[in-house]
Amino acid sequence: MSRINFKPAATLREPTELVAQGLVPVGDLPDLEKVAARYAVAVTPEMAALIDPDDPDDPIARQFIPSAGELLTQPGENADPIGDHAHSPVAGIVHRYPDRVLFKLVHVCAVYCRFCFRREMVGPGKATALSQGAYDNAIAYIRAHSEIWEVILTGGDPLMLSPRRLAEIMADLAAIDHVKIIRIHTRVPVAEPSRISEAMIAALKVEGATTWVALHANHPRELTAKARAACAGMIDAGIPLVSQSVLLRGVNDNAATLEALMRAFVECRIKPYYLHHGDLAPGTAHLRTTLEHGQELMRSLRGRVSGLCQPEYVLDIPGGHGKAPVGPGYLSQENSASPADSSVPQREPRQETRYRVVDYCGDVHLYPPEP
Repeated sequence: MSRINFKPAATLREPTELVAQGLVPVGDLPDLEKVAARYAVAVTPEMAALIDPDDPDDPIARQFIPSAGELLTQPGENADPIGDHAHSPVAGIVHRYPDRVLFKLVHVCAVYCRFCFRREMVGPGKATALSQGAYDNAIAYIRAHSEIWEVILTGGDPLMLSPRRLAEIMADLAAIDHVKIIRIHTRVPVAEPSRISEAMIAALKVEGATTWVALHANHPRELTAKARAACAGMIDAGIPLVSQSVLLRGVNDNAATLEALMRAFVECRIKPYYLHHGDLAPGTAHLRTTLEHGQELMRSLRGRVSGLCQPEYVLDIPGGHGKAPVGPGYLSQENSASPADSSVPQREPRQETRYRVVDYCGDVHLYPPEP
């Protein structure tokens, strides 16, 4: 594979910059300028350096380089595809599940994924962060709801904050007695690993609460040496990491790529957590797979890799109804009559539930086995 032999000095944010770097053909510029007027564009030097400009289907480019397909909105696509607004009691908070809340601190990211389910909430003309008043109201909401055990920092990307500001936020949350877990959703360690400095790692550690980090990566090439070092720095400091990935057409929708990605996570001491089915965000149909294909891939993974490498395949139900596991099923029920125990009076034969179990090779077995 040929790769570009340079790294841009700064994040690429304009279609003209993408053309100048040879990442898109000049003929695409008019459409891409229309896309950029609506949806944010940012490709860090680290991600740009991974793109093969000679491959029209490069999996890194498909994630970050805008395309004309984003101008097409399909039926069912929605600006708020997972229903954040329906569960937002105050600005910045999404309280969908009883024991945890999302805390959306910022609306900026190091890179902007072309499939992002919050793409209508970030980018041109949008606020970059919560105001101080909104932040205070969000903290007050968390403090007033004793059922909240976990706070998930998201956005945008919370690791775009300075270490000083992040340390303040972590301290504010840890000071709330019932908040025991602070989870941070981020792409920064792969997209801009230099941000994971000693100061940033120190900011993530706080007395009174346990910090977890959920790393978003979708292709094994994203786990570069620098990305792995950034993750190792957090893990060595005692911060556990889990992974989040999105199933994307042309990026990771084949068994070999998913296998390599999940193994790479585990080799980095990152536990695979979620594989998300693509959300119904506007202009993302060209990147979504079918649920059936996702289930087949998960069935294939079951036979190919260690149990450590198995994520849970989930769908965020449109309308704000939460996540549902949608992986393949391996059980179907059979009822068979068993002879009655002569020592116990019975009016009719006892019914024993028996299951058909499908193994990773596709073979069917009965459980319990027939006598």
